[in-house]
Amino acid sequence: MASIRYIVKNVDSAVEFYRDKLEFSVNMHNPGKFAALVRDDLTLYLSAPGAGSGGTAGGDPEPGGWNRFMIVTKDLDSLISRLNTDGAEFKGATSEAGAGRARLLKDPSGNLIELFEFK
Repeated sequence: MASIRYIVKNVDSAVEFYRDKLEFSVNMHNPGKFAALVRDDLTLYLSAPGAGSGGTAGGDPEPGGWNRFMIVTKDLDSLISRLNTDGAEFKGATSEAGAGRARLLKDPSGNLIELFEFK
């Protein structure tokens, strides 16, 4: 099982986003500080800035940047349409490359999730 940690501005709104929009289940939730969410073989750890061990690398961790994880879907257009209806925010347009099509979705803190459909 793969694990990823995202630093988020608001743990509670991030839990709602990943649970309600991207079908993660909540494994653990310490309101305002930390959450562990699961989807398929991925565990997503959500931490408030300064919470957990992330600060030991020096500096203040912040959400955002280009790091991301991928959610593979069989119907990218339907997923994008549903997320648009829910008021989701995207970065850029749908891109088409060798292996398939992708669209970058932003979580409430600006972290990216790549939505991907293989050809």
